Amino acid sequence: MNFLEKKICDEGIVLSPSVLKVDSFLNHQIDPDLMLKIGTEFADRFKNEGITKIVTIESSGIAPAVFAGLKLHVPVVFARKKKSLTLTEGLLTSGVYSFTKQEQNEISVAKKFIQPGDRVLIIDDFLAHGEAALGLADLVDQAHAMIAGIGIVIEKSFQVGREKLEEKGYRVESIARIKEMNTNGISFIQSEVMSS
Repeated sequence: MNFLEKKICDEGIVLSPSVLKVDSFLNHQIDPDLMLKIGTEFADRFKNEGITKIVTIESSGIAPAVFAGLKLHVPVVFARKKKSLTLTEGLLTSGVYSFTKQEQNEISVAKKFIQPGDRVLIIDDFLAHGEAALGLADLVDQAHAMIAGIGIVIEKSFQVGREKLEEKGYRVESIARIKEMNTNGISFIQSEVMSS
């Protein structure tokens, strides 16, 4: 069991066979030591990809993305879900449906922050249906930048997200891959041994 799987088992709360609450360390309160480990893991996995930018979505993707950016020494750009009074021109936009919240969001990034020639690592907190990652990939494509890979903190492998992303040819790296979960426990798809 890797460091993140252990944290999920210790502090995660299974609300249903498809909903996992991790607000004690990722989605509300943030555990900085854990985020540093996660960022370091992403940096190690993608260190040979020539990453020039990391792109994520507000808000839960920001912490792991910033720590990965710190380790890779590259800027982190986060897509906004809400319109900003100061972000009105030169926008890249894409639609993202949230199955958890049952709502459609339009996400946006200023064009000036993702340039043609950038090699982008997309980072997100969860992978379930793949909608957020596909929306972020669409923004990168609109900018004529290259997607070097997609880093996921927690993947629900029993849902279709990974399949959708891999069908498009993206490299997907998830730190914890949940095979199955219910109120009795969580089982993981075992991956290679990681640093802890």
